[in-house]
Amino acid sequence: MSCKSDRARSTKRHMSDNDPKSLIRVARENGQKDHLEPIDLGQRVRELRKAGKWTLEQAAKQAGLARSTLSKIENGQMSPTFDALKKLAIGLEISVPQLFTPPQKGQVNGRLSVVASGEGVHQATTTYEHELLAENLTKKTMLPYRARVRARSMDDFDGWVRHDGEEFLYVLTGVVRLFTEFYEPIEMRRGDSAYYDGSMGHNLLSVSDEDALVLWVTSLT
Repeated sequence: MSCKSDRARSTKRHMSDNDPKSLIRVARENGQKDHLEPIDLGQRVRELRKAGKWTLEQAAKQAGLARSTLSKIENGQMSPTFDALKKLAIGLEISVPQLFTPPQKGQVNGRLSVVASGEGVHQATTTYEHELLAENLTKKTMLPYRARVRARSMDDFDGWVRHDGEEFLYVLTGVVRLFTEFYEPIEMRRGDSAYYDGSMGHNLLSVSDEDALVLWVTSLT
């Protein structure tokens, strides 16, 4: 009877050791548990992946998971099984408890760039007049710029504009029409904004009497 009880306790303890909740507790006990905030697992996985400079496809392949599965985990659309957690840890070359450990804050570098109106770096094309902002900062993760939209017809473009990263558009003056390859054209006025995938074909036209002025912010990672 005693042997059976010992085996039951051992089995229960082994199951508990493999329980993600137990792993969270272990991770917290390794740090200052009284001061830790709850961990967003999806965000933590994304941070670890980007820290390793892996694309979603590369990390999924290394972990032996489907790209869609890893994407759902990162976006909080799926709670991974313990088996998936082990695969993730192996793929990201970390221990499982590290998935539930808050990232260490790096030293604040205090970078700052102030650009007075009209003093950005100007670049003109047949369709836009760009004014690049914060050009004195290197290794930026965002590219901010103002642009005067000169294009009036889709014929002004040599096909769709495409680039890596995501993009945020904010209309400062005038009226524009945003064309994308997957959506109907959208007319936008002062104060309107849009956020979209930069790799999706897109073009912007001025449709007001004067050229429109917009603010664009493009991610570089």
